[in-house]
Amino acid sequence: MQDALAVDFAAATDQQVFGPQTSPAAELPDARDWAAHIAQGLVEVMHGVRPPSQVMRWTSPEVYAVVARRGSRAGRRRTTRDSAHRTRVIRVHLCELSPHIAEASVVLVDGGRVRALALRPVGRDRRWVVDALRVG
Repeated sequence: MQDALAVDFAAATDQQVFGPQTSPAAELPDARDWAAHIAQGLVEVMHGVRPPSQVMRWTSPEVYAVVARRGSRAGRRRTTRDSAHRTRVIRVHLCELSPHIAEASVVLVDGGRVRALALRPVGRDRRWVVDALRVG
């Protein structure tokens, strides 16, 4: 006779067990450096210089949709003269809201303009993920 395995289905929902898991900042790369790198990548995608698939892993589905849409529009407008377009991060200000959520404001030079990006990195599944993005 086979023994029965006791399973408590009320202990946790499928979302709690199989859904995204939060990761504390202490177990992740430095949020300030990461924000600088991802901000540059996001702006390059929005200019159509970089394919959107390169930032998919590091963005929430909502942020990815916005960035990819802007990138596809920019890619259609792009000329060969724009290929030398380079974005450079000048400064990153970081505020840690909780052990796994931060907010970063990134100042960057975009062509001849100075721009600002506000983003919210969230520790999820042992990596930072951009959960919110504002471009100024």
